[in-house]
Amino acid sequence: MNSLGLVVAAMGYYGGYGYGPGFGMFYDPTYILVLIGVVISLIASAKVNSAFAKYNRVRSYSGLTGAQTAERILRSNGIMDVSIRCIPGKLTDHYDPSKKVVSLSESVYNGTSIAAIAVAAHECGHCLQHDTDYAPLNIRTALVPVANIGSSLSWVFIILGILFGGSSLLINIGIILFSAAVAFQVVTLPVEFNASRRALGCIESMGILRADELKGGRKVLRAAALTYVAATLTAILQLLRLIFLFGKRDD
Repeated sequence: MNSLGLVVAAMGYYGGYGYGPGFGMFYDPTYILVLIGVVISLIASAKVNSAFAKYNRVRSYSGLTGAQTAERILRSNGIMDVSIRCIPGKLTDHYDPSKKVVSLSESVYNGTSIAAIAVAAHECGHCLQHDTDYAPLNIRTALVPVANIGSSLSWVFIILGILFGGSSLLINIGIILFSAAVAFQVVTLPVEFNASRRALGCIESMGILRADELKGGRKVLRAAALTYVAATLTAILQLLRLIFLFGKRDD
């Protein structure tokens, strides 16, 4: 189980077994927040997989691969110090600003589909953000170590707080650490939406996708954006549940 799962498990233990007034042994009304988060995540995942699968079967008129698309966008914008590599996995594409590397999954790197081009262009959108010193990207990059620490250690403090008789100090530390991970998710939203806007602008102005193909590329990127929205909402719901349970305990 990952750290986020342990947080959820801790919250279930904390709320479901009598640590908050009004909760029965097996009944915790705040579980609805967890269920809402699960449903939102499943819907977002289904949409992005469906959109990518659909447009991954449609070859672009230009015939460019994702790698060639990325190369063309970067070079046309004067970015010469970013490398492009192929990595395993499905939709594992990302840009690492610290190493200046665009990593494209195999189906995107070698693919000539509308979906492959859209995803590759999106990652180049992050490169353009980095090159223009886009503030939200800088903030997100700065938050990475804080978010990693928060998501890894928050559950430790929450569980310890529960085990030590519901220690307010330890649980509060856990909530604060978890809040750092939530803040990272919130800052991620404008970064991802802006990268998609930049990507669509590039592939349109450079003629990489024709006008009729842009509609498909836009659908792929919108579906991908929904996954970030879902992740943010889920994290916020989990944080609210933590705060609610802790508040119930203090009452």
